[in-house]
Amino acid sequence: MERLVQKLQRIDGKSYTAYKDIAGDYFFPDFRLYIDHVQGDPFASPSRIRVRVAADRAGFPEELWNTRARQIGLEDYLARRIAGEIRKTTKGFRGTGKSGMIFIDSGGQEILQRTAVAVNREFVEARISVGLPAFGRKIAGKHALTMFTGELPKAVQNSLYYQKLPRDILHEYVFIKEDQEYIRKELLARKLVAFVANGSVLPRESGVSDLPLKGNVVPFQSPPELETEFILPNRGSVRGMGIPEGVTLIVGGGYHGKSTLLKALERGVYDHIPGDGRELTVTGETAVKIRAEDGRRVEKVDITPFINNLPHGRDTRTFSTEDASGSTSQAANIIEALEAGAGVLLLDEDTSATNFMIRDARMQELVAKDKEPITPFVDKVRQIYTELGVSTILVMGGSGDYFDVADLVIMMDEYRPADITERAREIAAAKPTERNPEGGRKFGTIKQRIPLQQSFQPQRGNKIRVDAKGLSTIVFGNTTIALAFQEQLVDASQTRAIADMILYMSKYRVDNRRTLNEIVDSVYQEIMEKGLEVLSPYFGKHPGDYAMPRKQEVLGAINRLRTLKIK
Repeated sequence: MERLVQKLQRIDGKSYTAYKDIAGDYFFPDFRLYIDHVQGDPFASPSRIRVRVAADRAGFPEELWNTRARQIGLEDYLARRIAGEIRKTTKGFRGTGKSGMIFIDSGGQEILQRTAVAVNREFVEARISVGLPAFGRKIAGKHALTMFTGELPKAVQNSLYYQKLPRDILHEYVFIKEDQEYIRKELLARKLVAFVANGSVLPRESGVSDLPLKGNVVPFQSPPELETEFILPNRGSVRGMGIPEGVTLIVGGGYHGKSTLLKALERGVYDHIPGDGRELTVTGETAVKIRAEDGRRVEKVDITPFINNLPHGRDTRTFSTEDASGSTSQAANIIEALEAGAGVLLLDEDTSATNFMIRDARMQELVAKDKEPITPFVDKVRQIYTELGVSTILVMGGSGDYFDVADLVIMMDEYRPADITERAREIAAAKPTERNPEGGRKFGTIKQRIPLQQSFQPQRGNKIRVDAKGLSTIVFGNTTIALAFQEQLVDASQTRAIADMILYMSKYRVDNRRTLNEIVDSVYQEIMEKGLEVLSPYFGKHPGDYAMPRKQEVLGAINRLRTLKIK
């Protein structure tokens, strides 16, 4: 530590580039500090440091990290804890550009596998970003001394030592993660696709906030017919609504909670922090939200189950377009989700193309089938389940034609669910739709596609330029990947991981022989063995800003790459 102090005193007031001298590692009284990367100027990407505490000094009992689920829960909590302590102990920006900034990637309402903190038998390590302080382009050495010898040690002391932490809160984080993973695994065994515990708080604070709604909230309560019980490893007995495999409709009047329930099921593919309200709302991990996405590019997708006989003889077996319509984009989104291994499709009529979802008897009579290339989803949703084993949960408030194909109908009435399946069947029998099923009796097979190496062009000029811009945009060379309609992406650190994963694949996996699925699966296998760190240009040092994305979102990003070429 004294070495670092002397260096900072020596370079105080010098040109910013003199900060390069402090790179290296230093022993502090309670931890070891690694300064892995020093930024080139006050406006550049922040410097990267690591703080490492020996495991025996940190003192975390092995029972808190002896399974993968518990380890992720512990690491997630510690990242949040040190982020909170940094906010308490630091003075924020001081000087020019990013001067004085101290930051750790700590997440939102979801518990995700992250690279921000690592816990193992040897040490507990936090990967932190700092903005080295300057006035103009002159080093502010005294401010740097305050950061490194005052603020940072205090934050570490209150974050990375077991004896300093509130044990009840820490244990709750660790064990709630394990309980949620237990439910997710049990869903398959019980032939369920989702579970919502009684007492869950599903509404959010607002349309732009993921925090739970406070005040006048109706806690979730399962209909008696759908209630099921899980005996969790830590929490014990919990009861709630189990949604079985098959085709499920969520119906009801406007503003009664249909989309709120579906949104909770979308996010149920992730585990949630204590107090979120959705801690025990759990969905199968391969569930994919489907929507219309006007304007997206589509590259050689077989959309014939839904669309064929296009004007001018356009081929829908290898359908490509630079500017998809609502119906063609939704068809492509479903086929790509099935190709990516989706086990459940989640749809909301509000974000779907109307002509893709339904064609009633009157329209069938007016526009002959040989003049209508679209086969509506209502005629394929049943086949998707019976032939492919893929369930669907669909919010539908405007068409009763889906009663004929549904296994379960849930009505939301003032945020309270009721099982009205029998009533829906009675109505369907009493008032037949008189429409003719379209599209044939078979759905067909899902083709696996092979990407060509020329698809991936990360260079911009003479440099590789791959970067995530917030949650919804990836810059890849001279093109951008728009992810705004990938609604199950929840964290910008996931987007960052996806960007570097695509670059990694393009370097080491794409060979004009392997399919998209094979490529992505092989990278996930390597991540399981070596950690998310393997993607980082700082591998072995500071890969501190990734969160684990799902395979479905990675493939979704590749499919939206406008330079993608399929063999």
